[in-house]
Amino acid sequence: MANAPIRLLIAASGTGGHLFPAIALAQKLPDYQIEWLGVPNRLETQLVPKEYPLNTIAVEGFQQRFGLSSIRILGKLAGSIIEVRRILKQGNFQGVFTTGGYIAGPAVIAARSLGLPVVFHESNAIPGKVTRFFGPWCSAVALGFEVAAKYLPRAKNVCVGTPVRAQFLNGAIDAPLDLAIPDGVPLIVVFGGSQGAVAVNKLVRESATAWFDAGAYVVHLTGDRDSEADSLKHPQYIALPFYNNMAALLQRATLAISRSGAGSLTELAVCGTPAILIPYPFAAEDHQSYNANVFTSSGAALTLKQSELTAQILQSNVLNLLQSPDELAKMGEKAHAIAVPDSADKLAQLVREVIET
Repeated sequence: MANAPIRLLIAASGTGGHLFPAIALAQKLPDYQIEWLGVPNRLETQLVPKEYPLNTIAVEGFQQRFGLSSIRILGKLAGSIIEVRRILKQGNFQGVFTTGGYIAGPAVIAARSLGLPVVFHESNAIPGKVTRFFGPWCSAVALGFEVAAKYLPRAKNVCVGTPVRAQFLNGAIDAPLDLAIPDGVPLIVVFGGSQGAVAVNKLVRESATAWFDAGAYVVHLTGDRDSEADSLKHPQYIALPFYNNMAALLQRATLAISRSGAGSLTELAVCGTPAILIPYPFAAEDHQSYNANVFTSSGAALTLKQSELTAQILQSNVLNLLQSPDELAKMGEKAHAIAVPDSADKLAQLVREVIET
């Protein structure tokens, strides 16, 4: 019995920003028995069951104002805490790891009520409300950006960076692209995170003709929520909902146009890809702007506010950068300097220290 593997429950749900770092951590703990805690009908139901047993609970985030819907959500929260306690007890789990979001609440409460250690990973430069509330309850809070520590004065903070998917570290980053892009031409890669970015997509399509005239190719990852995704046709334009080998694509890119979710920024940094960042203006507590500021203040990226952005502004900023290869090279170097390529190893070591001692 003394040699039985440690059992860890990972609570990560919703978007790639929450799931990919958790998957990267799990891959660094091959000697652990890992199960997952998620929500029905979210991205984890597609990514996780192939590798780890998936438990799902019904839980929702709170709205801004308290009302009848809040009472219903509180009821669901209470029920989900009881369910997570049951999962933890029946599975003889020895600890919990979470990447935040509304699934973190019941996971942290249930674990701490049973005396189990919890490691919480916060990838954003400004921690969300869930992190700020539950961080002090946790055994350790792992940070993606050092600047986040000032918002968590009562938590046990350790800066480890944000883990990236294995493809960014295992040689796939240098793999050839299976896309019809000639060698040597400038390549602009546009992506909006795992959910796409319809507003950015529209600006890009309105701007792209001038970039084609300058000799650039555009790979545009539109997501699956854009009804006009196929509206632009040009031999130098490739529109796809998603692309699996993002590591090779960002390594080939001359310039990226991106939202500034923590996961996307981590991938840009590891690849040393210069970027124009357009923070999602409706992100909780404007956290994407705080993330973007880390890159802009270091010279790794240019940030454009969506509320002030027009196709003409985007078009001219991209053309100016394409005509400034030295500036792009400097931006790429600055981006690479932000990267923590061994983040998953550091996070795994922290989890081991917390759970095994």
